[in-house]
Amino acid sequence: MIQNGQLISLLEKSFSFWDKISDLEKAALMDNISDIKYEKGTCLSGSDDSCAGVFLIRSGTLRVYMLSEDGKDLTLFRLNPGEICILSASCVLKLIRFEVLIEAETECRILVANANFFSDLAARNVWVENFSYKVAAERFSDVMEAIQRIFFLSVDKRLANFLLEEIERNNTNVVPVTHEQIARYIGSAREVVSRTLKSFYVLGAVELSRGGIKIVDKKLLQSMSK
Repeated sequence: MIQNGQLISLLEKSFSFWDKISDLEKAALMDNISDIKYEKGTCLSGSDDSCAGVFLIRSGTLRVYMLSEDGKDLTLFRLNPGEICILSASCVLKLIRFEVLIEAETECRILVANANFFSDLAARNVWVENFSYKVAAERFSDVMEAIQRIFFLSVDKRLANFLLEEIERNNTNVVPVTHEQIARYIGSAREVVSRTLKSFYVLGAVELSRGGIKIVDKKLLQSMSK
């Protein structure tokens, strides 16, 4: 369980409105935060729970995605330690209705601020309200980028970009994901991903194994991403 001093430090660093609320509001906010551990694969928020809370990720990675009626999903963006998800608390955003699903991509430790309390706080304090919409706007920018890639980039370019982003994010030249997972990330079909990866292998950009995809020619992959 997180200690008060550590909690205050995290909230001060993560919530830009922290010095704009009263001491009583700070204490109340801390009382309305839960430190929760989620196992890999856990669904944190969905259409039946659109006001799960405001998430502050301490460790692990969350995947935010949309699901079609026929069961196909599209990854919109992922959230890493230190980042905030407010789309998990749509009741805070009075003018925005945007249904997404959120799952723990890895084991996660997350601070969850009670959505109703946070909504009331935002209604009373313009700094909290502005913070909420600023975070939401940043996430919508991520959503628009994901949609633009689907509409305007070919599968090979989307795949090359994904692989480059993964090795940058994890600081390694091996991407330990399945073809099915990649398909969900880039909005394609597993068969198409497998075929495109094989072409990358033939060109000498990657090596394929059960453990994942090894990038052997980063410059070649960069040229293929443009």
